Amino acid sequence: MEVLAKRQNNGNGNNGNGGGQQQTSSQTGTASQQSQTGTQTGTQTQSSNSTSITNAMPTIPQSAPAGILTVTQPPQQSTSYFKIAPSQYITFGWNFSYIIATPTHLTVSAVCENGNTYPVGPTDGIIPGTATSVVWDAYSYQTSHPNLPLAQAQYNLKIWGDQGPDAPRAPGYLTPNSGLTFALYTPQPYTPISSGWQCPGCSGALSQYISHPAFAGIVATVLVMFLSGSALLRRL
Repeated sequence: MEVLAKRQNNGNGNNGNGGGQQQTSSQTGTASQQSQTGTQTGTQTQSSNSTSITNAMPTIPQSAPAGILTVTQPPQQSTSYFKIAPSQYITFGWNFSYIIATPTHLTVSAVCENGNTYPVGPTDGIIPGTATSVVWDAYSYQTSHPNLPLAQAQYNLKIWGDQGPDAPRAPGYLTPNSGLTFALYTPQPYTPISSGWQCPGCSGALSQYISHPAFAGIVATVLVMFLSGSALLRRL
């Protein structure tokens, strides 16, 4: 009887171990399936994101011309002079050609011949990439930046996109433009003549002409011609 009881206990123990092994195997299989499902989901998500990024980027053939910006206002054929005064707004306008990769923003700057660079426009020179004009209140900038005032000199207008001011020419991308030259000046306040104003270049002009050697020669020539003509008229 004791031997039979031991055999039964051993059998129950083995059955218990077998049940534990089956349960462990089931859990392992479930975890493996979850891992595979997570891996597949992550792979699909990454693939979807990669496809979205690829679709967002424009396809630019290498044979495409470089994007250009042409200034239309003011005209580039001559230097335009703008007054730094209240309510004197300066408008710069342009158009685009061959742009495939539209820039997210444009930077507009005025580079003075003295080496200083000034932002152009009401937003510190940063405007949307699709903008085709900007209005600059030079007087407001002048009054709000006393430490870096605008000089009375010539300037180059520079416009560039996301690739920077020195970006090389690339198919479909905006090429920086610096072809426009303009000048700024500050008008002098009006002074009436009755207040004692005198022309600084006019008062000594006559004395300079009289003292010039050519002036005496011209006067002598005119006098000789007059006297000779008078003598001929008397003979007639």
